Amino acid sequence: MDLGLQQKVYVLTGATRGLGFASARELVADGARVVISGRSQEGLDAAVAELGGAEHAHGVVADNADPASAERLVAAAKERFGRLDGVLISVGGPKAGPVLVAEDEVWRGAFESVFLGALRVARTAAAELGEGGVIAFVLSGSVREPIAGLGISNGLRPGLAMAAKSLADELGPRGIRVVGLLPARIDTDRVRELDGLSGDAEAARARASAAIPLGRYGTPQEFGRVAAFLLSPAASYLTGVMVPVDGGALRGL
Repeated sequence: MDLGLQQKVYVLTGATRGLGFASARELVADGARVVISGRSQEGLDAAVAELGGAEHAHGVVADNADPASAERLVAAAKERFGRLDGVLISVGGPKAGPVLVAEDEVWRGAFESVFLGALRVARTAAAELGEGGVIAFVLSGSVREPIAGLGISNGLRPGLAMAAKSLADELGPRGIRVVGLLPARIDTDRVRELDGLSGDAEAARARASAAIPLGRYGTPQEFGRVAAFLLSPAASYLTGVMVPVDGGALRGL
């Protein structure tokens, strides 16, 4: 199936590695061009090279928590590739730990990057997108079920999902779609780090895999393919949905 991605242009935040980079790779493979953000020029240069170079990708050093980042990213897409068709908003996971031990400053920092920073990118993109545009949020399975040891994520992700749902209602009349992705155990550095917090990463992975109907962790490529589809014109009648990419791990409908 042709996803209709030829010459489309997308901004992807936090995309020098992990799920954001996997999504950028799938978009580029189908003919899209991407602007990716990250916190280090070195990481961006390596990612752009792996994505095929300047013809296909452009990197911008940016942090979602910085109020200036959203405007810079949207401007970079228009200046470098002449258009903007959508954004995939991803941020690093907030600090692990239970709710009871997370101090106010930790919550504030996570809110700035995970919640407010994401909405700022969405609002800025919405002002530039036309009919057929799309805003996608990389969220978490914690939108629907709390994840042990991730108290801050459990607190912020569901609120961001509801804000995205509201945004879908607000932007629908303009022909702009808003969707969310809910990854669970995808084999990334972040998930391996979380497994390691148990003291026995191999045992933690085995336990988690046993609770997944497909019996294994997902790959970044599997996530990236879903993201590329949701961002593409092929998904033109999907909006306001939260799509689990979890091998069946979420038990609710």
